Amino acid sequence: MLNSLRDSELYMHKGEEEVLPIHMDELPIEIMEELGVIKNFQFPRQGCTSDVVVIETDVTTFVVKRAKGEQYCTWLSKEASVLNALKKSSLPIPTVFKFIGQKEQSQSWIFMEYLEGQTVRNALLNEKNKEKRQDIIYQFGKVLSQIHNTPCPNELCSSFTWLEEMLNKAEYNLKHYEVDGSKELLETLKTNKPNPFKQTLIHGDFTIDNVLVKNGKITGIIDWSGGAFGDPRYDVSLAIRQKKDVFEEDDASVFFEGYGSKIIDKEERHYFDNGLYEFF
Repeated sequence: MLNSLRDSELYMHKGEEEVLPIHMDELPIEIMEELGVIKNFQFPRQGCTSDVVVIETDVTTFVVKRAKGEQYCTWLSKEASVLNALKKSSLPIPTVFKFIGQKEQSQSWIFMEYLEGQTVRNALLNEKNKEKRQDIIYQFGKVLSQIHNTPCPNELCSSFTWLEEMLNKAEYNLKHYEVDGSKELLETLKTNKPNPFKQTLIHGDFTIDNVLVKNGKITGIIDWSGGAFGDPRYDVSLAIRQKKDVFEEDDASVFFEGYGSKIIDKEERHYFDNGLYEFF
């Protein structure tokens, strides 16, 4: 989650002995050489997949992400690959300057552009004006349509269908990592697949936490480790997940106005959101 430097979710290193996600002396030399004079650094609150530091220098502001362990390093490497594959697109995504893998330390790093804005989640929480809230949701749907209408780079295509690959990955994750899904759920997903749907470029984790907004306008789409040539209904199912006091069931209709059509029904939504997503 990459928020504005002014966002309340950020906290600043005060020079004390704090337990910080990343210490400056941990940064790879390849990144330190690019930074110049550091004026400030702050840490967005993160989930468990990576640590993030926003670094303000005397010239500009950067973002550094660090992942640890096989699973999360694989995801970070995939994110760098997806962003590089999409760098010539018109999508509002960050530019990757460097990806660094450190196998001996079992960790990886991305050094990339900082995009201003707060998450759609925070924007909706903070906005009390109904019309402005609805406009944010409308734009949230519209930018997902932009993703799905962007030609998918060849690097992200596969000889297998996306759902086949995801079910295989779900089985692997169930055996090797801690997931919310179960063996019984996976078997149900395998035997009750939704009808085939035209594949497009997808984000793979299109939630209100991974889209940024500033002054009521979408400024960025982040966390692209799930980017692929896949089923757009998966993105939609995650986008319209209900969040109390943030995104309610009635908001979905505004989202679909922005998206341009309603491409998912209740059963398909349940398959992806309450089923497949439980393994990732």
